[in-house]
Amino acid sequence: MKKVTTLLFFALLTFSYAFAQNIVSTDPENKNVILEEFTGIHCVFCPQGHAIGQAIKDAHPDDAFLINIHAGSYAVPSGNDPDYRTPWGAAIDGQAGVAGYPAGTVNRHLFPNWSQGSGTAMSRGQWTPASNLILDEASYLNVGLEATIVTSTRQLVVEVEVYYTDDSPNATNSLNVAILQNNIYGPQTGGGAGNNYKHMHMLRHLMTGQWGVEITQTTEGSLYSNTFTYELPMDYNGVPVVLEDLEIVAFVTEEPTQEIISGNHAPEITYVTSNDYDAAVASVLVPQTYCSDEVIPIVDLKNYGEIALTSLEFTYSINGGDPATYSWTGNLAQLESEVVELPALEFTPTDNNYVNIECSLPNGEPDQLPQNDYFNGFGEGSQNFPENINFGVKIDDNPEDVTWSIKSSDGTVIAEGGPYSNTGFQIAPITFPEIGCYELSLNDASGQGLSGGFYLITNSDNDIIWEGSDFTYDAKAQLARGMIVDIDEEITSDDISVHPNPVSNLANIEFNLTNRSDVSIAVFDILGKNVKTIHNGELDGGKHSIQLNTGDMNQGVYFTKIQIDSNVVTKKILVTK
Repeated sequence: MKKVTTLLFFALLTFSYAFAQNIVSTDPENKNVILEEFTGIHCVFCPQGHAIGQAIKDAHPDDAFLINIHAGSYAVPSGNDPDYRTPWGAAIDGQAGVAGYPAGTVNRHLFPNWSQGSGTAMSRGQWTPASNLILDEASYLNVGLEATIVTSTRQLVVEVEVYYTDDSPNATNSLNVAILQNNIYGPQTGGGAGNNYKHMHMLRHLMTGQWGVEITQTTEGSLYSNTFTYELPMDYNGVPVVLEDLEIVAFVTEEPTQEIISGNHAPEITYVTSNDYDAAVASVLVPQTYCSDEVIPIVDLKNYGEIALTSLEFTYSINGGDPATYSWTGNLAQLESEVVELPALEFTPTDNNYVNIECSLPNGEPDQLPQNDYFNGFGEGSQNFPENINFGVKIDDNPEDVTWSIKSSDGTVIAEGGPYSNTGFQIAPITFPEIGCYELSLNDASGQGLSGGFYLITNSDNDIIWEGSDFTYDAKAQLARGMIVDIDEEITSDDISVHPNPVSNLANIEFNLTNRSDVSIAVFDILGKNVKTIHNGELDGGKHSIQLNTGDMNQGVYFTKIQIDSNVVTKKILVTK
């Protein structure tokens, strides 16, 4: 079944790439263990589970990682008890089929003889032998990550790399990044500590949402690189977030079973006190562009620097085309933000539009935390919608803050909903009155982007035909009804391979042409600068292999833009030395 958290027509998640880093190992390795332990403060035997989990961790400190999830009836606070639950725990607990507490899943793998019921959840006696079995299995991918926290502004920056040492059996995998906290003292039935029990590895937040973000290149030699930024709150449910006690774990799952292939943690978190100059692309709204040939990116700009932000340079492009620039001026004090609408950028829509946005030179000075300066994301191409659809939105928190509307091109509202009084899934049938272009607007006044919920469109048979993505305050999308949108059948990223990747000297760019075509291949750095052109001219139909020599290139992340006639495909490569 298709998951409802898939990134489609526009990307709202901040993507960025680190300068010249090798976080992940490229050598084949065995799987690491991710033990998700389902626990609660009123669970008598849960401290025994904690001890078993910690023993597994102590025996394999670099290969086993614990995520303690407070969920189920034993986690419900009573009286003045703290609430350690999260918006994510109930769904993970449910898909594991937990039948008693404590319970645990080892890499979300189904061990039929040890299952509590029909799911992946096991009682505590099976965690150790299950972990030993997983540790002996080969993994087709490795995960590496690094984390930085700026303590004065509570910014968390997590840089993740996933390298495929073999082919995945799935065309897509999902990356999950979890924020955990140690040394939380509170109540616990059992364990003998009363209200002074030390809770460890407690899940506080999932930076990538309920089920993660998609990895679409899953073949041997593929490298996935992503940077996630997040402003840590002072507390969750009134429980303080102590920066020095945080732990970051990342893992990759298969579809649709959610089985975890492997994972890792940030071995150390780097703490930075403050920066004078630190402008950030906090989030980006890239509306769908089905009804026109231009895009207007909307950037949530935030100043994390101690010095007031008065000027900034933006560079942005789509599908590797010529970059546009925009000089912003204003006056933002530390932690203030402003929504910046960049000038329209014309382009030819394709089936997978790649958008790159960068901010630089705050007040004319080098940015001291460049990891949060970038947005790199894909938005899918054209789609026509049927006359009758259903719009659905799942709300996990603050339903009174959620509103939405669909308007025709002349501004007439044809459907709207919210604010709501209840959480859960809200569905509204909609009929497009005529052929044309419509705009969907979704708002969450809390700025939490549905707090882990989601939104989608189904047809009259309730098949999912469109899914939205993460956002903060606002999300927008263009919906074409019955319009003819000229999108050619084109070569996709999957039809072009670059190997080896990472590359230390020479790589081959391979593809097939059905007809004689104009082909241009160029390499850009992460700032959008063209560092070399490999080929520019016509090629006959058939199989081609173009060699890329990186001997004169610095170590780091680059993008190879391959244009075949009017089709543009961008591939990411990592140059190592």
